[in-house]
Amino acid sequence: MLIDTAFDVRTDAGGKDPDTFSPTLSRYHQLLWIKPLPSGVLFDLVPSGPPYRYRHSSAAGDFTLSSDASYRPTRGTASRRRSSRNSLPPSTPTHFNTIGYTIGGLILWPKNRIDGKWTINQARGCLRTSIGDRMDLTLECIRRHYRGERSPLGAVLGRYAAFFAAFEDFHSYVDFWLLQDMVTDDYSAARFFTPFNDFKTPAIPQDLDTYVGYRRRTIEFILARNARIEQLP
Repeated sequence: MLIDTAFDVRTDAGGKDPDTFSPTLSRYHQLLWIKPLPSGVLFDLVPSGPPYRYRHSSAAGDFTLSSDASYRPTRGTASRRRSSRNSLPPSTPTHFNTIGYTIGGLILWPKNRIDGKWTINQARGCLRTSIGDRMDLTLECIRRHYRGERSPLGAVLGRYAAFFAAFEDFHSYVDFWLLQDMVTDDYSAARFFTPFNDFKTPAIPQDLDTYVGYRRRTIEFILARNARIEQLP
């Protein structure tokens, strides 16, 4: 597949948000995700923009989607962020951001608002205590959605039930979006990037050790997902 997994999509976004202004990222999303759904229906994506959006319309449903990074290099409160930053090698934050803006760190979410309420992206960012814009915690919420279980994102995922129904079940959702390295081998839970206690522990790392572990596991996941992309025909 003609995808450069080392390409930093910020470099051709003209200094703007790469999720909506990188033509390379737009092309990569189309190359990766225009493929059959579990039902056999083609998950076609018709782009518009820039700013780039993607429209899908089929028997599986009508969806408007947009790109977003699957992680945030967050480190807790301002004082803790300063302390963490001062304790890390100078190149560490830059390296983290660069890896995060390769294709392995990006995914599509429904963009259209329903009843004027939060989109999934908005909820992920605004629920700072329980989700903190983290993909591992979001994926656990999606797993629980498919099982009919409660989670901090339960209400917003429920509003987009038609989108998730297009993938039929959690296993197929994970495989479609190449998220296998973020779940256990039997798909029974997400692989969490910090200690997890049923969404009761802070989503945003509160100390340097927790942040360093979060950063390491995030980078490992993105590199593993990039490796999966490189193996695609």
